[in-house]
Amino acid sequence: MSKKNRRRHSAKFKARVAMEAIKGIKTAAEIAAEYEIHPVQVSEWKKHLMDNMDSAFEKEAKKEKQKDFRPERNALQAKVGQLTMEVEWLQKKCVQLGLDIDEK
Repeated sequence: MSKKNRRRHSAKFKARVAMEAIKGIKTAAEIAAEYEIHPVQVSEWKKHLMDNMDSAFEKEAKKEKQKDFRPERNALQAKVGQLTMEVEWLQKKCVQLGLDIDEK
């Protein structure tokens, strides 16, 4: 028996199926047969769309809430670079002085 790969559906496809289910023109079974998916999946996508409809109009507010981490990331990368250089310098000095260091 061969294992079937799971199909992945785009957000646009899910929205189209869910909107069709919300309209109520066709039953979930009819929609599922048309799009070759399980009727339970149609119901789940419909419920998800109904629960999250209000977020469709919050896009601009969400952008304002998102923090820009680029400056912090750049500062941390610079610090990592500095610390790497210091460790390399200390290792070199230990070798010059004949000290035994264990690298882990």
